[in-house]
Amino acid sequence: MKKMFVACTFVFLLAGLAAPAGAFEIGARGYLWFPTFNADMRVDTGSVQGTVQNMKDQLGVGYKYVPSVEAYAGIGKNHLSLMYTPIDYDGDTNTTATITFDGQTFGPGNVETDLNMQMLDLEYKIDMIDFENLLAGFSLSAIGQIKYMDGSLKMKSGSTEAEKTFQLPVPMVGLGAHIGILANILEARAKVAGIGWSDNYFVEALGDISWTPFPFLDLNAGYRHIALKIDYKDVYLDSAFTGPYVALTVGF
Repeated sequence: MKKMFVACTFVFLLAGLAAPAGAFEIGARGYLWFPTFNADMRVDTGSVQGTVQNMKDQLGVGYKYVPSVEAYAGIGKNHLSLMYTPIDYDGDTNTTATITFDGQTFGPGNVETDLNMQMLDLEYKIDMIDFENLLAGFSLSAIGQIKYMDGSLKMKSGSTEAEKTFQLPVPMVGLGAHIGILANILEARAKVAGIGWSDNYFVEALGDISWTPFPFLDLNAGYRHIALKIDYKDVYLDSAFTGPYVALTVGF
């Protein structure tokens, strides 16, 4: 799956390089995201249902910054991007409760917990409305996105340890907007994408302002929100990550 993402991006970038001057864009963006975090999780096995635990309040999982890296390219009204976001949260707490996790019993006592998710986002965007000559520019775009998650939940107490892994491709649809505020110096963008099925859902939204102090270099500041609820292959996770980010873009 990861090879497919890389191959698609490589082909699109080559196409961009072959396009006439001024007809394509290409660049990369690095993010530092500072989200607040809240999640309820449960891990079952067979007919044994796990114990629902709040990872922050009951398992001591704390906040961490989250890095992301994105490569993008565009030809005319068509845009393609690939973003990688690793999320790794861990907690260590003393609990008086008994927790059932993946068919095993943890606690009372010291319990260590780890949530790890690698997210790959392949996004295709097409401009439906594009007013290049209106003020400093405005566009409204339709978005099709595939988010691939490769994750794991771990728990350890003394000599008892268990881990459950999950892999899940999630197709998403959404809308994006771009507004030029001051020529090519100050711009704003926003997007929202998501999907829901059965009692599951995935929603992602972001908005930011970018400042271009020098040609080919943008400084971004914005806000990103991810809400995820899945009950999939013995893993139940109801989580939200919300907070500001800063980013640096190099584009041509």
